[in-house]
Amino acid sequence: MSAAPAAGARAGWRFPLRKPPALGPGARLAVVAPASAFDAGAFHAGLAEIAALGFEAVYDESVFARDRYLAGAPALRAAALARAWHDPAIDGIIAVRGGYGSVQLLPLLDPDLPRRHPKVLVGYSDITSLHVWLGQLGQVVFQGPMIEGRLARGAERYDRDALLRATRSTAPLGELAPAQLETIVPGEAAGPIFGGTLTQLTASLGTPFAFDPPRGCVLFLEDVAERPYKLPLGVTTRVIADAAPRVIVEEAGVA
Repeated sequence: MSAAPAAGARAGWRFPLRKPPALGPGARLAVVAPASAFDAGAFHAGLAEIAALGFEAVYDESVFARDRYLAGAPALRAAALARAWHDPAIDGIIAVRGGYGSVQLLPLLDPDLPRRHPKVLVGYSDITSLHVWLGQLGQVVFQGPMIEGRLARGAERYDRDALLRATRSTAPLGELAPAQLETIVPGEAAGPIFGGTLTQLTASLGTPFAFDPPRGCVLFLEDVAERPYKLPLGVTTRVIADAAPRVIVEEAGVA
């Protein structure tokens, strides 16, 4: 692996974004832990759900490494992710959980790996750091369910149909209209969707890997277990950073 040059991280978005190859039946998914440590029981329950989706889960023993609250040292986690991208027998990648730690991998990852070997990377929460990095490399990313807390608890804990439609086709996903969706201000907007977990987006500011969405995009924000004042605080920080005036705010949810 070689370190990604800091200047390259802020080179701007590359359009049009490239969607990785679709996952076919029996696709092999590398299960990686870029962030926090996880429960072993939940891990194996999640693997069973991956099999129920028609995919094959693949992992190596490094996924069980521990370094305090993290799933191993940064170099170990970065190496596992790099192997998944480089291995031609791996079709896609899914994270075990979020928490914290993905941002530690960014200086250690070679940006040429996902460029040469574009693959579906599914995750959310702390995985936002990797999604922003991949987006700046010109790739479509997949904000979707991870092992612990979602797949490990069965089909009722995630939108199985949306996940399969997103990952098993190269066509645009189309309309998403979950029952829990609430419109705050009615209207219509169009544009590519950029965003992720507000905590990670805000924390990236002032770094070589800062979230800097392109003009005219639809801004997607999500977070959980945060106090209500954290949402306007994060959005205000983004405004000060001169990004929010250039985007269309679609939804900001706090669970």
